[in-house]
Amino acid sequence: MIPTNLIKKQQLILLVLIALILITALIGMGLGAASLSYNRLFSVILGQGTFKENFILFSIRLPRLVVTVLAGMALAVSGAILQGMTRNDLADPGIIGINSGAGVAIAVFFLFSPIEVDSFVYLLPLVAFVGAFLTASFIYVFSYRRNTGFQPISLILTGIGFSMALSGVMVVLISSADRQKVDFISRWLSGNIWGTDWPFIMALIPWLIIFIPYTLFKARRLNLLSLDDTVSTGLGVPLGKERLTLLIAAIALAAAAVSVTGGIAFIGLMAPHIARALIGPRHQLLIPIAALAGGWLLMLADTIGRNLAEPDGIPAGIVTALIGAPYFLYLLMRKS
Repeated sequence: MIPTNLIKKQQLILLVLIALILITALIGMGLGAASLSYNRLFSVILGQGTFKENFILFSIRLPRLVVTVLAGMALAVSGAILQGMTRNDLADPGIIGINSGAGVAIAVFFLFSPIEVDSFVYLLPLVAFVGAFLTASFIYVFSYRRNTGFQPISLILTGIGFSMALSGVMVVLISSADRQKVDFISRWLSGNIWGTDWPFIMALIPWLIIFIPYTLFKARRLNLLSLDDTVSTGLGVPLGKERLTLLIAAIALAAAAVSVTGGIAFIGLMAPHIARALIGPRHQLLIPIAALAGGWLLMLADTIGRNLAEPDGIPAGIVTALIGAPYFLYLLMRKS
């Protein structure tokens, strides 16, 4: 039974995060190379803008803002799952190789498919999921020990090794591609938000609708998986089955996100930590806060990055890395 005061605290935090998302979105709508006056912003939102204003807001800025929020939510929930099931605060889909697996699959699809990627928007999350799932399967197999079974720390170390290996594969793929395709893959690797149109949002939403509620449904099991294996087994938790299904959910969310945003790391690391610091370790309370925190963090990073330098700005992945890498080192030193 969750105390009433914690539920009220969670609701207050959720309201604050929603307010931060809306404020950041309003600021982001007015910022950019093409001017959109804040005095005219609400009129444009209400459908009273000129053709140019409507195009800037509804075809360029608003889809990008929505994509970053949805992708940030997916990455944050994926990170919360991985941290819970591995009992490791350093777990993140970008760090343990899931994002790299998705990236290699998308690169292969982009380089060797005879069709334009934009024509297969709805296939991209599926392509990314296949690559991420195959990568995670290899990581799971190589981290499994016959005598001791599945060890969370082995998963992390094996994932880091696979992530480095897949980075090498990506370099090989790039070296054999023509200039135009290399430019796209380079932008993807740096986390340059590229799926900035409404079809990409429609491709992303079904994955969130399925797997975020599923994760909330499994929140109590995730609480038990966060305990020692002996305790979890004693409480009747089928460890192998629960870890596998939750791992699939984490892979699906991360793959769907990076298929439209590129290689974004550290959102899945930071957002669950923020949520845990605000509300505690219960996943029923933690996951919704982590989701909104991740959505806000990625939107904020992209809004800052695209307005820092002309003409193309700084990729959101680089901005999140500038914040997340020092935080990762801090966590690493604190655990050692």
